[in-house]
Amino acid sequence: MIVDVALGMRAYPIHIAPGLLGAAAPVLGPFARNQRLVVVTDESVAALHLETLAAGLPSVTIEPIILPPGEATKDWAHLQLVVERLLELGVERSDAVVALGGGVIGDLVGFACSMLKRGCRFVQVPTTLLSQVDSSVGGKTAINAKAGKNLVGAFHQPVAVLIDPAVLATLPRRELMAGYAEVVKYGLINDAAFFGWCEANGAALLDGDATAQIHAIAHSCRAKAAVVAADERETDDIRALLNLGHTFGHAFEAETGFSSRLLHGEAVALGMVQAFRLSARLGLCPQSDAERVAAHLAGLGFTIEPAALGLNCTAARLVEHMKQDKKMSAGRLAFILARGIGQSFVSRDVELADVEAFLAEQLTG
Repeated sequence: MIVDVALGMRAYPIHIAPGLLGAAAPVLGPFARNQRLVVVTDESVAALHLETLAAGLPSVTIEPIILPPGEATKDWAHLQLVVERLLELGVERSDAVVALGGGVIGDLVGFACSMLKRGCRFVQVPTTLLSQVDSSVGGKTAINAKAGKNLVGAFHQPVAVLIDPAVLATLPRRELMAGYAEVVKYGLINDAAFFGWCEANGAALLDGDATAQIHAIAHSCRAKAAVVAADERETDDIRALLNLGHTFGHAFEAETGFSSRLLHGEAVALGMVQAFRLSARLGLCPQSDAERVAAHLAGLGFTIEPAALGLNCTAARLVEHMKQDKKMSAGRLAFILARGIGQSFVSRDVELADVEAFLAEQLTG
């Protein structure tokens, strides 16, 4: 199936089909200038999928750039490495670099392409559930800085997205769960019926049910495409809703060193629970809805208690991490809160002292 991201001159298709990676010629072939494609990936993904992609492009020469796996790769050093290598390979603005991998590779390659010769094209080929349902769509590209996550980047839309749900069979369950958090997010933002679908089908999705996975991917891509088309650069608070759980989650990630100790999706799941609990505490959301969100995620094995992370920090330190959030404006931090499941909104009226007190309680269990 094809989901269109309607952005006028920057519009692009999201192609979704099992087995698409090994039959990529119709999608990627037109981008192979002089029958060559530069593919940036990481060691883990290359071992699993690079050969399949090459087999699906029999008349195209693949020039691979293979990076170390993990969040630590999304930094200045690897950005420079990728840019310099693309220049060595003679990549031109009319070329399209392929980002084959999860969110780290997609973000890093997209940012590199946004800068290379003032902007060259790239194609997203996401290989994790999280990147298939979220980070590969919408053009947000970035690297991490010492001050926080995704603080250095640019809006740079891909020219196409190729999603093969079959590659999810190679993912560890923990990686599937990390992606599933972003699936649930779409229900919690503005689609209570989809959250109900998640409650009924989430376990099957994580157990490898292909039908459930394809439905979740397609639904999530349509939801994100609609948001991006309405607010591409997050200027009207519409796209900001996609950050539900992220303000809390990024603070937890920062405190764990952006490491494998806490995956991004795990942090988002934990952050969404905190957002609903804070909403309930502020009298905005029924307590029963906050409990329902926590129960669903806990039932699938997610950590929903900050105390369980064993962080050696204060609530004040977590708030300091939050102050690096990109939504900070005039000293006020925008929180994505909820009036109920499927009723999220942006609030700039939350006092950080209240957030600190709330987090102090959460950290002590």
